[in-house]
Amino acid sequence: MSAFHPDWLRPVFNVPGVDAVMTTRRGGFSVAPFDSMNVRDGLGDAPAAVERNQALLAGAIGVPPVYLNQVHGCRVVRLGQTDAHGMPPLEADASVTTERGIACAIQVADCLPVLLAAPGAVAAAHAGWRGLAAGVLEATLSALCEATGCPPAAVEVWLGPCIGPGRFEVGDDVRSAFGHDQVAALGLTRAPQAPRFAPLGNGKWLADLPLLARDRLSAAGVVSISGGGWCTAEDASRFFSFRRDRITGRMVAAIWLRG
Repeated sequence: MSAFHPDWLRPVFNVPGVDAVMTTRRGGFSVAPFDSMNVRDGLGDAPAAVERNQALLAGAIGVPPVYLNQVHGCRVVRLGQTDAHGMPPLEADASVTTERGIACAIQVADCLPVLLAAPGAVAAAHAGWRGLAAGVLEATLSALCEATGCPPAAVEVWLGPCIGPGRFEVGDDVRSAFGHDQVAALGLTRAPQAPRFAPLGNGKWLADLPLLARDRLSAAGVVSISGGGWCTAEDASRFFSFRRDRITGRMVAAIWLRG
């Protein structure tokens, strides 16, 4: 196993035998505008650089990350050893595994990466606003609990960097997708100091993606939720952001069971 780049994020889980990491844009081989740790091909980056970056990550974590063909939906797939080298990638926006030797992996550049851990299983979900509104986190939690037999209260969740509430400008269509009052709809206690959608006028809003995710996870019974404090759009030196740059790379959040 190689060393992790010091700038990469290391989520901490209290569940025994679980490890996780999220890359930043630092530490790889790609050149501008994909500099430097772009892990996704097909964006215009040099294929050889992407391959080296993916190999660097796999070497650092010691197991192959299983990437998905993410489509902003809510399908969850159960991964096994045969998926470690599967081509083409599975079309889904979340994965769950109870097996050692592979990592659930999500690629992002503004959408919210969510890592989940329970005794004997891990999961990763890609939660852009479409997937979040469609129930990708609830579906992932359900699949994880089904795989382990544990209740949602036994699951630990980490929210990674995404576009933050000061930069995520959306229209009425996005607000309507969550209902005009998600807190009331989910039966949660309101936090007046933290609006889910802050009005900008002219049908525009600033959306708080991590808080919307926390609402849905809490309503589903999750107690332990950490992370969610980074904004990809505000820190160009550390994070890729599609909204900010359009032509840019992707980071990866991965979680696995230690052998």
